[in-house]
Amino acid sequence: MNEEFVRDRITSIRQQKGISEYKMSLDLGHSKGYIQGISSGRAMPSMSEFLYICDYFGITPADFFTEEETDPALLRSVVTALRALNEKDLRLILEIAERLGK
Repeated sequence: MNEEFVRDRITSIRQQKGISEYKMSLDLGHSKGYIQGISSGRAMPSMSEFLYICDYFGITPADFFTEEETDPALLRSVVTALRALNEKDLRLILEIAERLGK
């Protein structure tokens, strides 16, 4: 992992959620240019700020570093909903997912 990955991942998740750099900076309690500074490479968040950013996005640090997932919070919600289903319904969902994946 490198700093470029962290910057790009924050930008990617932020854009996917439709949040501006300005809004995110203010929501996190920083000056309006805080996130822009991270995105441009002028700054990096501290560990505590990184954890706060993950919380802000509604993801875990593990989700953050799993770049294959474009919306880790949505995937987590789907898995949570699936856990409530009985075996018959889970098999049906699996069949649908396999069919859609073709």
